[in-house]
Amino acid sequence: MKRTLIVLSAALGLTAILPAYATENGSPTTAMGAYDFGSGFMPPSDTDTFGFRVAYYSTDDLRLNDGSRSPNDFSLDVLSVGVSYIHMTDDTLFGGRYGFGGVAPFFRMDASLDVNANGRTVFQDDATVTRQADFQFLPLILAWTPTPGMGVMAQFQVQAPTGDYDENRLISPGLNHWAFSPIFGISYITSSGLELSSLSQFDINTRNHDTDYRSGVEYRNEFAAGQHVGPYTVGMGGYYYHQITDDDGSSLTSNDGNRARVWALGPAISFFEPGLPSVWFHAYKEFGARNRTEGYNIALRIGQSF
Repeated sequence: MKRTLIVLSAALGLTAILPAYATENGSPTTAMGAYDFGSGFMPPSDTDTFGFRVAYYSTDDLRLNDGSRSPNDFSLDVLSVGVSYIHMTDDTLFGGRYGFGGVAPFFRMDASLDVNANGRTVFQDDATVTRQADFQFLPLILAWTPTPGMGVMAQFQVQAPTGDYDENRLISPGLNHWAFSPIFGISYITSSGLELSSLSQFDINTRNHDTDYRSGVEYRNEFAAGQHVGPYTVGMGGYYYHQITDDDGSSLTSNDGNRARVWALGPAISFFEPGLPSVWFHAYKEFGARNRTEGYNIALRIGQSF
């Protein structure tokens, strides 16, 4: 897709109005808005936890480096369904309980792009695909409880290029490269039931050898603040995403390599009752985007430990 647009820009002089993507094809390496309340807590020892997550992301708003709206028309709808497994043990490492797990995601993606110049459309493309996305391995999970009401966790995640990928298609569920992600989360619940949770993650990407493209390092922080009322927690959540290094690739134009960032904020609610499935739901609106899309993120998670 990028090679097609670069050839087009050379022929028509459109370099300045091509889509302002950061990271390859504008896709974040891992899903944003995956966590809210309880991000510092892990399941009890000697348990197997199975999770299910369904999320919907929708946008028709592509932002440039200065935050203004792109003259090009771009729309994207992604329905993602993921199943996860976590096993926590009694073994300890660095004073924390050890565990491991994995996530298998599937995407339905629907996208369209119109490149506009001088009041007319000079290029169009669209794609709809329903396929497996890249599998995420969690070979290392550590969990600590420093004080009552506080949970701290650390994870190391490896995302493997197992998803469906086609370099000539506008969108693909798979990214065709590896990614390595250190993750750190913390949650604190006061005696009055106020919860503050935060999770930080770095995505370190390898090169996509089919396109000779390497996306920059990405950072995200997911956060939530809410009040516990019985088994429910009600409040607000969101995330901050920032690409902290430039992209690198032989196909880069003057508009590429710019670093993306975006904020998201919205209501969040969770349910936790020992012995029953745990449930999380949030609905976020993105804002303050640079070099990427600005849209809506809605997600529902369900987990049960055995």
